[in-house]
Amino acid sequence: MIRILATDGIEQAAAEALRAKGFEVVEQFYPAEELGKQLKDFDVLVVRSATKVRQPIIDEAAEAGRLKLVIRGGVGIDNIDAKYAEEKGIAVRNTPNASSISVAELTLGHILAVTRFVALANVTMRDGKWEKKKYEGVEIFGKTIGLVGFGRIAKEVAKRAHALGMKVKYTDICGKAEGFDEFEFCDLNEIITTSDFVSMHIPFSKADGALIGEKELNAMKDGAFVINCSRGGIVDEAALLAALNSGKIAGAALDVFEDEPTANEALVNHPRVSVTPHIGASTVEAQKRIGEEIVETIEKFF
Repeated sequence: MIRILATDGIEQAAAEALRAKGFEVVEQFYPAEELGKQLKDFDVLVVRSATKVRQPIIDEAAEAGRLKLVIRGGVGIDNIDAKYAEEKGIAVRNTPNASSISVAELTLGHILAVTRFVALANVTMRDGKWEKKKYEGVEIFGKTIGLVGFGRIAKEVAKRAHALGMKVKYTDICGKAEGFDEFEFCDLNEIITTSDFVSMHIPFSKADGALIGEKELNAMKDGAFVINCSRGGIVDEAALLAALNSGKIAGAALDVFEDEPTANEALVNHPRVSVTPHIGASTVEAQKRIGEEIVETIEKFF
């Protein structure tokens, strides 16, 4: 029997579907120091963002010889040393289509929240304060949003931002995208220097480090907003906090952080920051689609 270990949980309909097809599904989290040893008894590992599948774990699994497939329930696979796993004969897959709409909607939600002080006003009103004069926001209509990366999620953000009257610019290592002529393709420097909102939609590379640091933040328009619902580490948090405190950056919206759970209280509690705890894919619909893609991937593989 093919045995599947889901360390970060799995949508229950997907688990039931797999069991109905004859697979054994075990839902159990293991810390990094134990995971490699446990994988000697499993053919498939399913993870979300909490479990990190690094080289020592892959080495243990490869030595045992049973693990054949690692699936990331989500878009990014930066929590998996994917190339190394493939070299060891372990296939790596993700669910690229499942959460695009959910993450795009959260991105737009954050933009509206940070420009109109929605999160902060919620807190102060519950404290009995009526601080109407403090919350003069800005409209997003007519503003330019610059998308760093133009994959599935960014394309969904672009369509929604455009519908709300925003001008959309984007940059991508693959170049200009076909079929999106209503949006302007440009280089990263133009995105940084001309956008009112700079939104991240790329994976994070430890080797490259933060893409948006002090230099890039200083090059942005005065009063620009930084949005990151992609991956923690893309934006240098210390540099962002300094830019917020100086007033150079008007606000930031973050669903992801350099370390998760984050301990950066100064950033999380900043009055011009809208934050959520990495919930981009946390919708009923996205979880269902992720589960369906996981089932389909396992079926095709075996």
